[in-house]
Amino acid sequence: MELFDICDEKGIPTGRVTDRKTAHREGILHRTAHIWIVRKSPDGRTEILLQKRAACKDSFPGEYDTSSAGHITAGDEPLHGALRELSEELGIFAGPEDLHFAGNFRIQYELPFHGEMFRDNEVTFVYVYGGSVAIDRLHLQPEEIECVEWFSLDDVWESCQNGSRIVNGRMICVPDGGLQVLRRYLGVE
Repeated sequence: MELFDICDEKGIPTGRVTDRKTAHREGILHRTAHIWIVRKSPDGRTEILLQKRAACKDSFPGEYDTSSAGHITAGDEPLHGALRELSEELGIFAGPEDLHFAGNFRIQYELPFHGEMFRDNEVTFVYVYGGSVAIDRLHLQPEEIECVEWFSLDDVWESCQNGSRIVNGRMICVPDGGLQVLRRYLGVE
């Protein structure tokens, strides 16, 4: 059973824990880590790696999302959780020096998925991965990720701002707050 620290609005654990199912059924505030993988395209544009979520995911199945993301296990620190997610989801075995903290943002919504209400309430710790990535060498976790692709940061941002949530014919579920943190970190806001 996956256990999460219940946290306050700043992402500080309260000393209480909850399981994943209860957290999302009741909308209990918990912590997640999001990691952005960024590169410059040959034409000089900033690109971000997005993962296509597996069809079995409990939220936004089959949509493109942050490079790597996941819940922070109870008792873990955000950086440790981010490193774990990178290795589990993408097969990237990074060290703490490879991740750069970019900031925090909040995610809060209630939406139905698979016939049930899903309540997400998170303080998200955002990191940027400093290494280079060849997507044909990644080892994707099949129960989490169907595939990965590079997208223009500007195209993804514009799609989120205009509400279409479609880039190059692909549905995206990238959180606006995460993109804002990344853009500030990269100095493109």
